[in-house]
Amino acid sequence: MFVCLQIFAFLFAVNFLFPPLRAQDPSCCHHAAQFSPCKEACDQLATIKSESRLKHLLQRLPGYCPESMNELWVCINSTLPGVSRKVDSWVGLGCCELAISSECRRECRQASSRNDLTKGCKKVTESPLYSCITKNEMGSTCCSYAGRHTTCREYCQAIFRTDSTPTVSQISAVTEYCQSHSPQLLSCVSNFTKSYPIRSPIDSLYCCDRAEATHCQVACRRILRTLSTEHEIMEALIDECGSQPLPQDPMWQCFLGSAHPPFPTEKEVPHPTKMDCAKLHCCSKANTSLCRDMCQEISTNWGSQTWQDFDQLCEYNPREAELVTCLADVREPCQLGCKDLTYCTNFNNRPTELFRSCNVQSDQGAMNDIKLWSNGTIKMPFMNIPVLDIRKCLPDTWKAVACSLQIKPCHSKSRGSVICKSDCVEILSQCGDRKRFHEGQTPERICELLSPIDDPERCIPLHRYLTPSSLGNSIVEEVTHPCNPNPCPSSHVCQVNRKGCLDDFNCQAFLCVPGCKLGEASDFLVQQDARIQVPTFTGPAGCYEVCTCGASGRLENCVEIPCVDISKPCVVGGQKKNHGTSFRLDCDSCFCFGGETICTDRECLSIESSNQDRQHFSGLPCNCPDHFIPVCASNGRTYPSACVARCVGFKDHQFAFGQCRLTNPCASKPCQRNQRCIPKYRVCLSDSSDCLQYECVGRQLACDKNHVDPVCDTDGLIHASLCQLQQAGKTLAYMGHCQDACKTRQQVCGHNGETYNTPCDAYSDGVGVDYEGHCQAVGAMSEMASDSACALISCPRLSPPGCQPVTPPGACCPMCASALQVLWNKDQINTFSKLNKEQPVTVHDVLQILRLHVSVPQCDVFGYLSMDQQLVVLISPVHHQPTPLQMEACSKEAEKIDSLINFASPTLVSHIPASALLASETKMSSIRSSGSTQMSPQKAAVCLILSVVVVVVQLEILLVV
Repeated sequence: MFVCLQIFAFLFAVNFLFPPLRAQDPSCCHHAAQFSPCKEACDQLATIKSESRLKHLLQRLPGYCPESMNELWVCINSTLPGVSRKVDSWVGLGCCELAISSECRRECRQASSRNDLTKGCKKVTESPLYSCITKNEMGSTCCSYAGRHTTCREYCQAIFRTDSTPTVSQISAVTEYCQSHSPQLLSCVSNFTKSYPIRSPIDSLYCCDRAEATHCQVACRRILRTLSTEHEIMEALIDECGSQPLPQDPMWQCFLGSAHPPFPTEKEVPHPTKMDCAKLHCCSKANTSLCRDMCQEISTNWGSQTWQDFDQLCEYNPREAELVTCLADVREPCQLGCKDLTYCTNFNNRPTELFRSCNVQSDQGAMNDIKLWSNGTIKMPFMNIPVLDIRKCLPDTWKAVACSLQIKPCHSKSRGSVICKSDCVEILSQCGDRKRFHEGQTPERICELLSPIDDPERCIPLHRYLTPSSLGNSIVEEVTHPCNPNPCPSSHVCQVNRKGCLDDFNCQAFLCVPGCKLGEASDFLVQQDARIQVPTFTGPAGCYEVCTCGASGRLENCVEIPCVDISKPCVVGGQKKNHGTSFRLDCDSCFCFGGETICTDRECLSIESSNQDRQHFSGLPCNCPDHFIPVCASNGRTYPSACVARCVGFKDHQFAFGQCRLTNPCASKPCQRNQRCIPKYRVCLSDSSDCLQYECVGRQLACDKNHVDPVCDTDGLIHASLCQLQQAGKTLAYMGHCQDACKTRQQVCGHNGETYNTPCDAYSDGVGVDYEGHCQAVGAMSEMASDSACALISCPRLSPPGCQPVTPPGACCPMCASALQVLWNKDQINTFSKLNKEQPVTVHDVLQILRLHVSVPQCDVFGYLSMDQQLVVLISPVHHQPTPLQMEACSKEAEKIDSLINFASPTLVSHIPASALLASETKMSSIRSSGSTQMSPQKAAVCLILSVVVVVVQLEILLVV
């Protein structure tokens, strides 16, 4: 009850052969009484899109619909094989949904063997159905040779269970686990696999030419090139072409009558495509070998029943909180905002709170939970909790419980969805039916097991959701969430549109980008062309390979990288620190990575330091003088002096005096005659390759008119892309739309110590503005250092006076924003650079990935490499006069990213090069409270929101939202 049921992926057959969009034939639901909880739960099955939610409801369905409702359960079981507790003997039941005609589907469900299929299921028109039946029958025969060897049987069943052609990794697994047990099984499987030639969906492209409508032909080609499973292909074709798969249609006749339909097969595709690589990332976080093994089994052997044991033994185990939270991240990542709920209305109008599952299905699920609990028993996987009539005993509190567990508020520190222990004890003390408690059961003991946490920063305090949000609709609209709920197709990633559009009339606030699942059994998507780090299946924990999200919609071109010995501790001061542990040494932040201690290189001032030491303490690396005599190092970063550059490791021949951006990298004419030299300023994190500050571009005859990435030239004119700007013979001023405020030259100093011609120039470089004018001073890196170097700098005035800002490291001026100081692993960065054909990894590369995780268009990401070699990330509003709500949203976005880094969430660290980020420290602006000390926490929070008036001193950034 009190712990969110975060459940693993449903059976592979359900997920692929019977996907949630058509998971339950509504005809089954007429067996349930009208307006009954059973009827409502059954109807809901047809609307669920999430596989984890489908399994969640199916697991609880017997509570709504007793097994005595025989006709209903027979119908459901024939639609979703394996859900009912009854076992059916005919393997063909699992294929019935592939029948094209409803008459054949009905006949198939009522049949007990292939022989029962008559004229309603003609072989000519129902070839997908008969192919599936043949496959299942052969699988039943082959796998029976496994006898009592369970592992061998499971790997054998995986060959026949998937709707794809058997892969190399599947066949190898069967050979490995079955060769010593059953030669007959191997022979049988071999005969089957030889009958399925390895093909690709694009082999059926010729069928697209038979479509009568031109738009259908175009859509068909795109679908076969981008989608992977048969279901996805068929559903997409039906949606795009607007017709059902009828045999008289020439296109469908080609697909259905072909000896090789467009099934999702593969040509030597590496095994990661067949796993749930996102969940596999989490398995190393398990604290017990039992849960680690179960996690790996579930992530690699779809169709396994291990998830049932995992739910009981690991999902509610307090020792496995980190593992369970990680799995929750990849199933339902935390997102800002909640609205449009009709039952859990107290959760609406909360644009700056994080939730995992704010949607219509969860809203309905909470209502169903309350109806189920009203029967007097809370059913858990390992206990039943008897309760009084919750319709009379604290009904509003019970509603808050049900809604919390379905909508799932999450917090930056734990990101879990657990009711606070004190709330749990209070509600069970008043509403628990003690007469029916088992011997030894008490509210305290039950809650100790279900809700052991009572820190309001790590659990859900129910009082927050007993009343509606204090924010009105007009205030809520100040913060928007274009990708929540997700408006994109299931095969596309939703991204906030920060580039704007050339045609504002049809401009959307979001972009739908083609993506790849992290394995066929995964729901987690990454964008096309992204480089992804996934755990290897065969190697030990700590072994990874890097893959690319290809145009086919699958991970491909996987290359193994050196393994990390996660069992090797770091020895620091005679004490052992385990891999993945953050700690401090004096004033430095450190991290243990595979036995290597990685620390910042800050200048420390001890408590015992003399007054003279304190007086001469600059806080810069090596305690260098705070003079500003800039040098440009070979990594593209400007350092305030040669002393600082030498201190961080550069030799004299590796830097030159002057700021990097004030030099012309094309002055030496490094490109060939038929190429054009374009300045490309960047700061490189890798040092395994040259960090060139220019790009040689061939003179293109034509530009891609579909590629829109607006740029502004020095004359203030906008171009659709850099290519079109170059063809027009213009000079680039900055990326993005032209801004009126940047038409005149107005030099500004960025937080990175670089002078930019305009604020727009700085923002397009991903850098925030420190102060107006050219750079002339360096700020302190330590709070204990004096700010004498910045004494002559005129900083923009902060408003209101109550704002307690942060000063980014090395900058002079404070600002009201959130700053993350991120520790990273250079060895990993160099490895990624070598994998990418010696292309350097830059600060911009990392910022672009972090930017994808900021879901609010009113906030953006800026950053730079600090002098002590940390990555400084600033998350601030895009408007020069942000509202208090927008400031709060940016703070929440910063907390979220800080949490993703520190918990090594797969949603972030799967991406290259973000997987090299180790630990993060956050500094946030705050507001001095001047209210009464007797004010309640709720009122204090409201007053805080209403009283904050923060002005971030920066012009409207060029990146139009």
